[in-house]
Parts: sequence; C-alpha cells; structure tokens
Amino acid sequence: MKHPSPSLLTLIHITSLLLILADSTRPPFSCDTSDPLTKSYPFCKTTLSINQRVQDLISRLTLDEKISQLVNSAPAIPRLGIPKYNWWSEALHGVAYFTNISYGMRLNGPIQSATSFPQVILTAASFDAHLWYRIGQASSPCTAIGIEARATYNAGQATGITFWAPNINIYRDPRWGRGQETPGEDPLVTGKYAISYVRGIQGDSFEGGKLGEHLRASACCKHFTAYDLDNWKGVNRFIFNAKVTLQDLADTYQPPFQSCIQQGKASGIMCAYNRVNGVPNCADYNLLSKTARGQWGFSGYITSDCDAVSIIHEEQGYAKLPEDAVADVLKAGMDVNCGTYLKNYTKSAVKKKKLPMSEIDRALHNLFSVRMRLGLFNGNPVKQPFGDIGSDQICSQEHQNLALEAARNGIVLLKNTDKLLPLSKTKTDSLAVIGPNAKSAETLLGNYAGPPCKSVTPLQGLQSYVKDTRYHPGCSAVNCSSALTAQAVKIAKGVDHVVLVMGLDQTLEEEEHDRVDLVLPPKQQNLISRVAKAAKNPVILVLLSGGPVDITFAKYDQHIGSILWAGYPGEAGGLALAEIIFGDHNPGGRLPVTWYPQSYVKVPMTDMRMRPEPSSGYPGRTYRFYRGPKVYEFGYGLSYSNYSYEFLPVAQNKVYLNNQLSSQSVENSNPLRYIPVSEMETELCEKSKYPVTVRVQNHGEMAGKHPLLLFVRQAKTGNGRPVKQLVAFQSVNLNAGERADIEFELSPCEHLSRANEDGLMVIEEGSHFLSIGDKESEIQIII
Repeated sequence: MKHPSPSLLTLIHITSLLLILADSTRPPFSCDTSDPLTKSYPFCKTTLSINQRVQDLISRLTLDEKISQLVNSAPAIPRLGIPKYNWWSEALHGVAYFTNISYGMRLNGPIQSATSFPQVILTAASFDAHLWYRIGQASSPCTAIGIEARATYNAGQATGITFWAPNINIYRDPRWGRGQETPGEDPLVTGKYAISYVRGIQGDSFEGGKLGEHLRASACCKHFTAYDLDNWKGVNRFIFNAKVTLQDLADTYQPPFQSCIQQGKASGIMCAYNRVNGVPNCADYNLLSKTARGQWGFSGYITSDCDAVSIIHEEQGYAKLPEDAVADVLKAGMDVNCGTYLKNYTKSAVKKKKLPMSEIDRALHNLFSVRMRLGLFNGNPVKQPFGDIGSDQICSQEHQNLALEAARNGIVLLKNTDKLLPLSKTKTDSLAVIGPNAKSAETLLGNYAGPPCKSVTPLQGLQSYVKDTRYHPGCSAVNCSSALTAQAVKIAKGVDHVVLVMGLDQTLEEEEHDRVDLVLPPKQQNLISRVAKAAKNPVILVLLSGGPVDITFAKYDQHIGSILWAGYPGEAGGLALAEIIFGDHNPGGRLPVTWYPQSYVKVPMTDMRMRPEPSSGYPGRTYRFYRGPKVYEFGYGLSYSNYSYEFLPVAQNKVYLNNQLSSQSVENSNPLRYIPVSEMETELCEKSKYPVTVRVQNHGEMAGKHPLLLFVRQAKTGNGRPVKQLVAFQSVNLNAGERADIEFELSPCEHLSRANEDGLMVIEEGSHFLSIGDKESEIQIII
C-alpha cells in the first residue's frame, strides 16, 4: 500500500506529537483531542470496541512499522500520532529503576524514589493474601505499586506502564539465586500470591470480577514455565533443558500460572529462557497457544525474556537460522521480543516465506489491545480514569506504614530458648549490634529494587530502643573473607545483650548466581560462635537471606538463645526487627520454604523431579515430597504466644461421589478407585464443597497475628502421592486469651485431588486427613 506525501494537516499532527513528547511533565499518549487529524481515525474513537479500534490501527501500518512494534522498545509512529512505548518495567516489590537499563518507568526526574516493600519471599511468610493484595493499598482497590506506577506515569516519567512481575516460579531447589523473588515452594501459596498481586496492581478488587476493560497498570506473570535454575556448576538458564514429567507439570509447575491467568486475569505472561523436554518455552505452541490461550483463556500479551529469542538459534541450536527462531516464536503465540531479534529478522522471515503476515498482525493485536486497556489511546491519560493519581501518593506515609507492616508480619522466629525474646526495654542498658548486615541499607532491599523512600537499618532500629548501642561489622563483607573476630568479641563481653545481624546478600545469591552451598561462609559462622560464647547472656542471631541456610550449629548452640529470619525486609526492615526484638510486635511469620541440611547439595540442581526415587537415593523436593532430614520445615515459625487448635464437629465427614457420574469410576491396579476431575461437571464440584471450621486460641500474654495452615494427607501413601499438601491458609488477629472460629471451604475437586502419572487430576477413594498443628480430622471419599 502506497502512502501519500504528508499533507499540511499531517505536519500539524506530527508537530503536536513532538510537543507532547517534549513536555517531560506530560505522559505520552495517542489520540490527542486537540489534534484535528485524530478525529478521522477510528482507532481513536472510544465508542468502538477495542477489537475494532485495534483492527483499524493495524490496517494503517506498513510492514516496517508493524515489525518495529514487536520489540520491547517500540518506536514512535509520528504520522499516526503514536508515541514510543517501552514494554519493560519492573515492580517485583516496588517500582524498580536502574540507570544502566532502559525501563519504561524512570525514577530520574522530580520523582526519584518509590516505596520498597520486603522481598517477595518474606512477604509470602505472612501467609496473608489480603496483605499481599494490600501491599500499599490506599483507599482504592489497587496496590501501592500500581498507584505509584500510575502516579509516575502521570507525572511524565514513563514511556510504559507494563510491569514484568510477579515471579511465580516454584522455589524448587534451595540453591536457586532467584528464589528470593518468589512466594516459595508451595503451588497453592504461589498461585494465591499471583492472584493477589495481579488483582492489586491492575486495579481489580481483592475478590476479583470488578476489573472490566480498564487497567491501572499491567502485570505479567513470569517465567513460563519450569524455570528455576540460573547458573549452577556450568549449566546456565540459556541452555538448560528442564526434563519435567507430566505429573510434576500438572501439580507443581503449572498451577500458579493457571491461577494467575484464570483468577488473577493477568494481562501479560513472560516465556522463559529454558527448554522444557527439548522445546524452548518461547517457541512452544502447546504451552503458549494451546494451554495458556486455549485451555486457560488468556487474552493478554506474551513477551519473551530478554534475548530469549536469539538464544533459540545462537545457543540452543533449536532453530537453524535467525529467521527460523523468529518464525517459531511468533507461530507459537509470542507477541513481543525483549531484545532486537524480531526487529532484525522478521522482515527476512516474511520474504523467505517462513512467516505469514497473519502472525505479525495477531501479535500486534494483543500488544495494542493492552495499550488501549491502559487508556493510552483515549487522549490525555490525566483526564481519563486513574488520571487523578498524583505524585503525592508516591512514598506516602500510608505506603511506608504498610512496608513496615509487611516486614513485621513476615519475619520468622526460629528459636527462642527460655523466652529470651522479647528483651526488656527497661532492663536493657547496653546493646552490641554486630555483623556485616547490621548497617547495610542496600542488603535490606534484595534484588529488583528501586531507590527506597527511606531506609532504616537494623542498627538504626535498635539504636532507637537502646541509647548505649555499640556497633561492629565483625567482617569486612558478608562473605567474611576478612573477619575481625577479636574486636567483635571484646565488644560483646561488655554489654547486656548482643544482636548478631548476619546471613547472605546479593553477592552470594542473585540472578545468574545460584549457590553451591547451604551453609554460611565459614568465617562468618566462626564469628557467630565465638561472639556467642563470649557474651554475658545468650545472643540473638538475625539472618538476612532470600534462600534457606543450614544453621544447625546455631539451632543447637546454647549460647544462641534466639534466631530470627528476616529475609530481605525492605526499607523499614530494621525498624520491624527492632520492634520484634523489644516486644512491640509479636512475630507470626512462617517459613514458605523447607530449610534443608548441607547434605542436600549432593542432589543435582538440574534434576527437576519433585517425587522421590528411593531405589536411587533421590530424596524428592519440597515439603510435599521430600522425606529426608530438615533444619526447619515448611510452615515453621514461633511466636511470643502459644496457640491451640480444634476442629469443630461436622455433620458429615463422608463425601459421596458414586452414582453421580455418567461415566464409570476407574479401577486401577493399586487397587484404589479414582475419578478424573475433568469428568466431574462444574456443578458437581460446586455441590461437593463443604465447610471446615477450626477454633484457634491465643494462650499468650500478647496480641498476635497468626497464620493458620490447613494441610491434607491421604491415608494411603506412595505412588507419587504428596506426604501432605497445603489446601488453605488464613491469617487471624487475636488478643491475649482470645479465640476465634475460622471457616475454610473445602472443594474435593480442588483440594482432595492429586495428579496421576499422566498429568490428570484425579480424586481417589479412601480416607483423607485434614491437619492443623497437632490436630487431625478424617474425611472419607466414597466412590
């Protein structure tokens, strides 16, 4: 199609766009109502459906213009009044910004910071889905991350408002450097976190169903799928081929993404670098189109991880030519390339007849639909929905208070011998704070963090409680290559109490850096033991880390009275720790991952199997399947209060599924009968739901926030069945002595089913036992 020479009207139109782009305080947008040319474009008419508008827009683009929009840094199309757009922004636990990366969201103008919440692994330890949704929730149904993101955009400091978060890969192996970014090892917890995060950032209600067409910001669930290895003993994420069984895909790796799409209504997905069973994720039609779009109803955009298209040819050798890689990913259902491969090779792929134009148009339809849902083609966004979110809501006191609340509720008390904690505020006259993490504001943040509003280090937090606080780093750095043990011991001998702030940081665990050990650096461990032995009283050990650490030495050291795990607790982490240590907050966090012993490093990180294989000595993974020794188990966490549980009587503890199906139940050789969930109609699944009520009581002297974790196990074990499985959780606030009845709704289709070897979810007959704490309640499935 030949395009005419620019008319005077078109030149006015382009000039208008350039004026918009030149105004740094004005957000970039299309369809300016003051531009006379836009009135003639159907894609600017909000009375039409998004589908009609997008079709009109795509019909006006040349091939070169179409191709230019298939990469994360999409350039402007001045003749149509379309500004540039950057698809890549990060908001894992707050709006992130790095000066060396070209993000759509920039914190380099009048707005230079954003609220930095705890790293996700610690937020998950609260087991509080409302908190996850609320992370920064103000008076409107959106998280602070979404609010601060839109405020930054409205202030003209963004060329994009699509965020590549959350990370909802299962924390399968304790050595993974990026495990800190995830909600942990459990598929249910990870799925619930995904739903809460996505609904919050996109502007939906906590319960869902109120989102509609408009997006406040766009969330993208990553990394699809079975991605949880970065760089371990020479095997990197770019070349790794994850060999995954259908059974493990069905009940471990895929459920969080299904929840993210079907319940969270995410508008984006990122396909991962790795291959799964030989096929690159970004080139897998069955994964992207058949499963995500076909079976789960996904209607958003799919981006590659950065340079994930190029490696399909250059490193994996899956595609013979660059054009083959481009054709493979677009035909599979991917829409936008983080990188330049699609910009460089799509045109030649078309010319070589490897790629039909329809695939390009399909991708563009998904991309422009999301931009329109964000309101970027409706005129000035400041005059549209969400346009009233101002920069005064960035780093608001409300958001900073919530960052503190999230840190408080996630920190886990692992040990508290003789009720050493909380320390007395009136009787503690002197305090030593020792450790390389005590004074580091940077360590508090973890990775993918932007400049925080402010930071309170553990040292600063503790100084606010004890005037005579003496500090020593103990080591030159977290790796403790140079330990200053003698000086630290001398300080420890002269004070009432010692708080050791130790652990890991991003030099020891991060993206592209998996650990090879689960223990602390040797000199750091030695420092802890030496100081503890020298101190007047048992010491308090605080661990900052994303991943689990084998601290067996500290667990059984009588000189170490208390241990707190604080993850990477965000900008207010130091204050939260101090409040817990001195009793202004009652800890209630629970571990979202299993803490394995050092001997677990014998297990190859490349082995993706979840289930154990006793014949070969393979122990399995996560609390659901691992049967070996543990330092601390999933869900472990102490409190300053003791809690008791009681299952209230139920009218019926039998679930009858026989004579309710048109097809026969299946008898297998083990010889339990089972029913495939896929054969049970939605109505039957709904009818079979029933309530379970747990009475919980706080027997302590302090009010506390306490997560209830409800598990189920089958009476019959083996044959790939989980040891136990989390089926529900809820956090409850209880005053001293108070009790409450908490009702959980159980669905046999969802909670009492398991994956068989073919990847089918089935419900087996027989006894199932619900458990919470040390209490159990039996349910019988009758088929």
